[in-house]
Amino acid sequence: VCIHRVRSCSSIRFIKSKYVCVFDKSALKFSHQQRLFRTSAVSCGQIVQFKLSDIGEGITEVTVKEWYIKEGDSVSQFDSICEVQSDKASVTITSRYDGVIRKLHYSIDDIAFVGKPLVDIEIDASKGVAPEEDVVETPPMSHEEHTHQEIKGHKTLATPAVRRLAMENNIKLSEVVGTGKDNRILKEDILNYLAKQTGAILPPSPKAEIVPPLRKTETVPAAPKDKARKIPVPVSRPIAFAGKDKTEPVTGFQKAMVKTMSAALKIPHFGYCDEIDLTQLVQLREELKPLAELRGVKLSFMPFFIKAASLGLLQYPILNASLDENCQNVTYKASHNIGVAMDTEQGLIVPNVKNVQVCSVFDIAVELNRLQSLGSAGQLGTSDLTGGTFTLSNIGTIGGTYAKPVILPPEVAIGALGKIQVLPRFNGKGEVFKAQIMNVSWSADHRIIDGATMARFSNLWKSYLENPASMLLDLK
Repeated sequence: VCIHRVRSCSSIRFIKSKYVCVFDKSALKFSHQQRLFRTSAVSCGQIVQFKLSDIGEGITEVTVKEWYIKEGDSVSQFDSICEVQSDKASVTITSRYDGVIRKLHYSIDDIAFVGKPLVDIEIDASKGVAPEEDVVETPPMSHEEHTHQEIKGHKTLATPAVRRLAMENNIKLSEVVGTGKDNRILKEDILNYLAKQTGAILPPSPKAEIVPPLRKTETVPAAPKDKARKIPVPVSRPIAFAGKDKTEPVTGFQKAMVKTMSAALKIPHFGYCDEIDLTQLVQLREELKPLAELRGVKLSFMPFFIKAASLGLLQYPILNASLDENCQNVTYKASHNIGVAMDTEQGLIVPNVKNVQVCSVFDIAVELNRLQSLGSAGQLGTSDLTGGTFTLSNIGTIGGTYAKPVILPPEVAIGALGKIQVLPRFNGKGEVFKAQIMNVSWSADHRIIDGATMARFSNLWKSYLENPASMLLDLK
């Protein structure tokens, strides 16, 4: 029963089958025209089409990899709906509503498009929840609060998760500078704003928890050394001859490789190769490995290679730059976000270690451990896979000495590291000694980088690795 206004002193109850209505005295007075409606005892909820939101980086379509819900399930805000994979990363989609799932618009491995319905959710109509757009504006507020959230008619753009984070920390969104698309406020913007207000210093990238050193009575189990594992063994798989050709669509990371390599072919590459004597670095790493293991971190050679590259980039910033499409402007990147190529079951991925210029070798090792764990599980996020400024590809883990690496746009240089070999070399006295030799192959964009610059950078990088103690003079 719907009425506009009621003025009364006591109440009268009318009981019919299925309906219970409460009225005031029979002489009801209305300030507007009387209207009387009947509704069913159980009202149907409002069906909301939950659309796939823009996940950034120009991504327009994704592949549905897994559903966490099914039709008929109840969900709450921020519950996981599904996992989708773009050509850059895997992303978990969460619910924006409290309600019941009524329809799934896609099956596993289907292509879902940004801006199109993903699921239908039945919400409680009595709550008056209005469907939200892909980019969600701040919720309705009182006039006093509205003055802080809307300046000169400009509304703040933020997702429900970001709004909730801001509300929990009593932050006014209008005071936060958004770095997302169309000045959208991201989670990182809220955290950075909070850090400035509290005086805290946020790390440039997530760090793994440091495990305190073990007591003398505790021992760290040594990793089994099986030299036979270094010998390539053919994978035994049954060979099936179906008699028919098989066609599969190019999706996921393969699709990203198609786009990236097609753009890379437009870059005039030139190569430069050299060999590095890592004898001293091998000894240093053997000394530091137990200390890193006590902190719960696996220490490989890559953190040293990455840090030495960052020290070299400080002297030759043109290698940590990007060139615009019209070849009119060069942007020198302030951050050294050094990518590391990884071979995974999903294909080749290149996550990057952020802000290497302010990281120690141990910090880099911690971040590499995190990226490798997520990469093996196929759970790397978009932030881990984007924003790279320079790349190192370690082909030596598989085998080989030299390579011809392909530049990853918009970067302008890349290095490929070969395997470490024990080879005879001569010292200054002409004596033969056993040396740990690694080959490196560089590729650079010849439009803005000349051979002399690449050679000088390589020589500086080489000197840091051949004399690792010299890095101490330039570490910050």
